[in-house]
Amino acid sequence: MSELRFEPADVARVRFTVSPVWETVSSMWVLQNPVRHAVHLSWIDRARAALRRPEVAVRIRPLRELTAPRRWLPDFLTPAAPRADVTMAEQLDQIAATPPDVVIRDLLSTLPSGPLTPYAQAMLLQPRRLLPELIDALRVWHDEAIAPDWPRFRALLEADIAHRAAQLAEEGTGRLLDQLHPSLHWLGDRVVSDDPFERDFDLGGRGLALNPGIFTDRRVLWNLEQDSLPAGAYPVRAVGTLWEAAPTLPGDPLARVVGSGRATLLHLLDSAATTTDLARRTGFSAGTVSQHLAALLAAGLVTRIRRGRHVFYCNTDVAMALLRAARGE
Repeated sequence: MSELRFEPADVARVRFTVSPVWETVSSMWVLQNPVRHAVHLSWIDRARAALRRPEVAVRIRPLRELTAPRRWLPDFLTPAAPRADVTMAEQLDQIAATPPDVVIRDLLSTLPSGPLTPYAQAMLLQPRRLLPELIDALRVWHDEAIAPDWPRFRALLEADIAHRAAQLAEEGTGRLLDQLHPSLHWLGDRVVSDDPFERDFDLGGRGLALNPGIFTDRRVLWNLEQDSLPAGAYPVRAVGTLWEAAPTLPGDPLARVVGSGRATLLHLLDSAATTTDLARRTGFSAGTVSQHLAALLAAGLVTRIRRGRHVFYCNTDVAMALLRAARGE
């Protein structure tokens, strides 16, 4: 069991980010245990095809060794995103700027999970020389396995954050953290995390960066060191919708009232989504989705929330009442 102690400044500095490097690193776990991550089988097939190419397999070896099964990750490999719209290139620059002594410290901190792999042992001795190889491995794997699906990933991650932001505004930080994941509990000035690691950590006024994770499935995973920004990755909401197409509802009574296209969107907007995400999930063009959303917005059936450069849509209470009636609930 771990405890994260909050000062008043920490409560005010809880923030949400999307981390491309976290998705790149954590995706390696999915390949190691595809049965556990069966929801991602279509992605696994494509990723394995990339791994069968010798030029890819050789270049990503450093990343595969540092993410070996049942091993802890060195914290420098997954730095907290400095802002919500950080790019993969910027996060690679964060890793490249890691001092050699921090690389060594973080590698040694993984020893309780087992002996270091050959690459980790070599990096322990020559962190400055081998860090560029690791950064190249991250870049190659991101380009091969993550970038092709990044718009889909980002839409789901941003939808989760929009939901959390609304919850934070309505109910406050304590309630947000208490409901972030079943393994977390808010006790007034601290978060207790029901995990197998014994850790008592004081945030010390630095706040907490939280990012939802596509490939994070069972608990909140912490990145906690005294000289870096505290962070945690938690399982994203609605991951089961990531690879699905639009629902097919023959004879849907709601479609007879508002039209099939608008009914399709309402069925998908139980959770917030962007125009891009809705176009991907329905097969409609972005223009068609925008026209339908404008009509639904004017009718008071959807609402929109802006977060940075992105606009999210979700059903209003009126739309939810219509959906419940159409579904016979």
